Amino acid sequence: MIIHFLLFKKTTFIVNIKLTNKDIVSFAYFLTMIGIIILKKSIMDIEQLKKDRQKWMTWKNIKPLRDALDTLKDVECNVELGDVVKITSDDKYNVEDVARLMMPWRKGPFEIFDTFIDTEWKSNIKYNLLRPYFDLKDKRVADIGCNNGYYLFRMQEDKPKLLVGFDPSPLYKTQFDFVNHFVKSDIVYELLGVEHLEFYEEKFDTIFCLGVLYHRSDPVAMLKQLFKGLDKKGEVILDTFYIEGEDEMCLCPESSYSKIPNIYFVPTIKALKHWCLRAGFSSFEVLETSKTEAQEQRKTDWIEGQSLEDFLDPEDDTKTVEGYPAPARVYVRLIKDK
Repeated sequence: MIIHFLLFKKTTFIVNIKLTNKDIVSFAYFLTMIGIIILKKSIMDIEQLKKDRQKWMTWKNIKPLRDALDTLKDVECNVELGDVVKITSDDKYNVEDVARLMMPWRKGPFEIFDTFIDTEWKSNIKYNLLRPYFDLKDKRVADIGCNNGYYLFRMQEDKPKLLVGFDPSPLYKTQFDFVNHFVKSDIVYELLGVEHLEFYEEKFDTIFCLGVLYHRSDPVAMLKQLFKGLDKKGEVILDTFYIEGEDEMCLCPESSYSKIPNIYFVPTIKALKHWCLRAGFSSFEVLETSKTEAQEQRKTDWIEGQSLEDFLDPEDDTKTVEGYPAPARVYVRLIKDK
């Protein structure tokens, strides 16, 4: 019997090994041990990566924000997890100057004492759209691309067993820490991306991945990473841009889509389904579709630069400035049951 054993890291080696039948069990055990060693090393590398990324908090554009966090007073607060994550206190004080240091604020809104953070996205619209489709009680939950944690704060209402946010942005992590200073939640925020999910110390029952897939140049590979981040059984709630059409095809923008340079593929729903099935998921369920409207994404004085109104054709809001179909989203549930 000849087995082709492929081991690769920076270099690929192909080894032909001739085995008798009695050698098979020993060789299988050898391969299992190699796999365990590689897995343990990957986990250790993630732990080292987490430590290394804490150094990001000392970057010259981030450190003043971290120093500002240290000036916040520790007061007893009441937290309301509604459309606005609202924080009140009998010992309220002015936090607006600290909050504005952390601009731009993309996801929210938040209200902390007398400061209303009118974020670019009214994220409550998406959250409320998805709210009927999930129950997180006693579940281990991850939010990939969690931004400042708005959805994670809202998810506390379900009393999940664990909430972990993944986003490799020191600015968004600092915004999260600002809000969490008052909320005092047990949410874990990791400066990691979807590519680290399969090596993370926890496996999850539910993974949210909202508005990330179109930023990846290999969407099927990313879907496989989400699949591996789940426990033996679990679900992914995902949204991404899509285009209308019955064929399995996708839009491949030349250089940008809606002025966003890192948009690589905008599929039809049928093409998206095929991607997900190829990644290993056994079920693909469309939950909702929606067109991005100005009431959901707009320019406010809590962001810097442009917003949706600047990304669309001023003569025809059904098209982007590049002439592509205007942004529309599909929300799906993916099931892993093996």
